[in-house]
Amino acid sequence: MTQTYLDVPTQPKLMLPPHACDSHVHVFGPRAKFPYAPNLKNTPAEAPKEKLFALHKRLGIARCVIVQSITHGTDNAVVEDAIAAGGGNYLGVALTDVDVSDQELKRLANCGFRAVRFHFMKHITGGTDVQDVLKLTPRLAAVGMHLQVHFESALVHTVGQQLLRSVVPVVIDHMGRVDANLGEAHEDFQALMRLLDDPIFHVKVSGIDRIESTARAGQGYPLGTRLAARLVSQFPDQCVWGLDWPHPNHTHIPDDGELVDALTRIAPTEALLRRVLVHNPQALYRFDVHNNPA
Repeated sequence: MTQTYLDVPTQPKLMLPPHACDSHVHVFGPRAKFPYAPNLKNTPAEAPKEKLFALHKRLGIARCVIVQSITHGTDNAVVEDAIAAGGGNYLGVALTDVDVSDQELKRLANCGFRAVRFHFMKHITGGTDVQDVLKLTPRLAAVGMHLQVHFESALVHTVGQQLLRSVVPVVIDHMGRVDANLGEAHEDFQALMRLLDDPIFHVKVSGIDRIESTARAGQGYPLGTRLAARLVSQFPDQCVWGLDWPHPNHTHIPDDGELVDALTRIAPTEALLRRVLVHNPQALYRFDVHNNPA
């Protein structure tokens, strides 16, 4: 099955602050230059860096963190290429094996990768043992990288607890994939918030369109937005935000303009908006000092 995305999103009403950062996107292809990994369950449409740059220009996004996807496996060349073309405003998160060499980690760090990501998801084969990931974290620390994790919501109670032993910051993708239809009181969301009581953890308030099982574009994603707003309110220094463009492995095609406008409810004050979009990404990802926000 080939998946696609909305080529021209609506123009958001919200004007984003200078240096606003989209902290979670992917780039796919072009396949002639950057082949897809073999045996993919879903084949996304090509989403090259040029389309990403154009999208960000349309939406008023100045900075970005591109996350390597299983679409290209552990060959991070497609992200490396986009970082090089981004003029210091695009950084990356790599996908590697747990036994990646120190030499490769150093090379990735020098190319602008700030973290390594590991999956603990049923739809992604070849899952990683969290103990092996924890053994890697001292080596990540040595090159100035942190850990990014993507896990099923139920694993917040097990994998999440084990990650407290990480020696580098841990960024949790898409609000831990909690089920927004179950509300704030559900044990998975409560466990996520307890993890965030430890400042080693950060969370991406991305995926409001993913965690609401009845979600459809054009409806505002009220349930996912409510959980994201709760996290930002309670942990304003530990949240970053991202579009998750081009939305792979999804149930529908989100409108990125609508996702930007949801920030008016996720981070409803100017101070919170700047915290989530500017200050927190700068602290976590360390963009070029010459482009630092005032």
